[in-house]
Amino acid sequence: MSNLGRPATPPPGVPVPEELVVARFRGSAHRLFWSALLLIAVAGATGYFWGNLPAPFENWMLAAAAAVLVLAGVILPWLVWLSHRYTITTRRVIASRGLLAHHRTELTHARGYAITTRRGPLQRLWGIGTLTLADGVTGKLVLADIPNVRLVAEVLTDQIEVNQILAHRDAVAGSDPVL
Repeated sequence: MSNLGRPATPPPGVPVPEELVVARFRGSAHRLFWSALLLIAVAGATGYFWGNLPAPFENWMLAAAAAVLVLAGVILPWLVWLSHRYTITTRRVIASRGLLAHHRTELTHARGYAITTRRGPLQRLWGIGTLTLADGVTGKLVLADIPNVRLVAEVLTDQIEVNQILAHRDAVAGSDPVL
């Protein structure tokens, strides 16, 4: 019987390999759609009105208004999207956010956790979903708007299985047999 699609656990007595990155990703960029439309509209309107403004207005006022719109509606949403990162390693799940000040949350696979998938109608249309990981102790870790959410959930399930097998094997190997 083959072990297709499942990660292989090292045989007993072999040291556990070091922590490796399995996946590194961000949430879906679908929220930036409106920012992209705003950028196109601001560029078009600025180009159209440049040099054609009524008497009391000047071109620098148009440029300043365009800059404020682009900053608030394009650059800030892009920075918010850029600041959320998710990493799955062979030992844990890491969710980090922030550009200047980082906030990091981790869950280890060896402890185990429940995986809940939520996909609304629009999320199904875009092929994304939200994963909620709860270990019952430290609270919930929410991975929002994840592309290929089913694949990510399957990878997490496999990592939990392998890490719990390794943790059990190491616990049994470290205990003294009772005679």
